[in-house]
Amino acid sequence: MFDIGFSELLVIGVVALVVLGPERLPKVARTAGHLVGRLQRYMAAVKADMEREGHLQDLHDLRQQFETSKSEVEKSIQQTAQAVKTEAAEQAQTIHAPLEQAKQEIAGAVAPAASEPAPAVAAPITPAVAATTPPSSEKSTG
Repeated sequence: MFDIGFSELLVIGVVALVVLGPERLPKVARTAGHLVGRLQRYMAAVKADMEREGHLQDLHDLRQQFETSKSEVEKSIQQTAQAVKTEAAEQAQTIHAPLEQAKQEIAGAVAPAASEPAPAVAAPITPAVAATTPPSSEKSTG
């Protein structure tokens, strides 16, 4: 920070001793020490705040990248889903066309047969079944 060597500190100490005197010098040195300590704590707090802001900015950038990637993935999924729907519709059309043709051919084949009179069919003969019931076996309790 400041480039102060030992010899410069010694000169400052001698001048302070001459100016302040031996009675007030310890009190002033103590006050100066407290001020220097407070200044160091303040500088450390400012440095920590700056680092926090830097990390916060990094996190914000990372979030932006994540949001961009997310939107790209969603767009890709939507495009893939649309392609699958289109392919499924084409396949369904490919399957339904022969089915419709087969239905028309069946309807054409059945229509002439339906216009001819149906031959008379005799009712089937069913043997008569005797209604028999098995004898009941009731037991009386005594």
